[in-house]
Amino acid sequence: MILSAATSQLLIIDVQEKLAPAMSDAGPVIENSARLLTAARHFAMPLVISEQYPRGIGPTVARLRDAAGEDARFFEKLAFSCGRDEAIAAHLNAQKRRQIVIAGIEAHVCVLQSALDLKQAGYEVFVVVDAIASRQEASREAALRRMEQAGVSCVTTEMAIFEWLGRAGTVDFKALMPLIK
Repeated sequence: MILSAATSQLLIIDVQEKLAPAMSDAGPVIENSARLLTAARHFAMPLVISEQYPRGIGPTVARLRDAAGEDARFFEKLAFSCGRDEAIAAHLNAQKRRQIVIAGIEAHVCVLQSALDLKQAGYEVFVVVDAIASRQEASREAALRRMEQAGVSCVTTEMAIFEWLGRAGTVDFKALMPLIK
């Protein structure tokens, strides 16, 4: 299945100030998540950003808060899975968009559980492999294998952006080229 900008929504999971530095490779996760947010905003997609217990782990990193602008909906949560948080699940469902693109941390906890629950709920789920991380690479790899076995599509940041674009030579293509170069 191919991503469509008209049917996608973007979910950024728990890229927070006190958690991100503990990841094996937080830099690319933050930068690729920012690229996804920029592209999604261009297409006026629904943007959802979750924060796991922000009083203890801190807010979403500043780079992503800036990239999200005022278009994103931020949700505090205690459930590891966004699909098991009533407010997030209700918001995602209300968007009437059946494709969910996921980035964030940790791959083997909140990203994995969210992807599996949202897939079970009937969404087409796409996890952006160069925009997820765990503290240990082995945990990330195990999560990716488990998600793929469950039918979750694994994509890269550029795959998502190019699929949202659909074709070259358009105004959208020219506007988003800086994200790809």
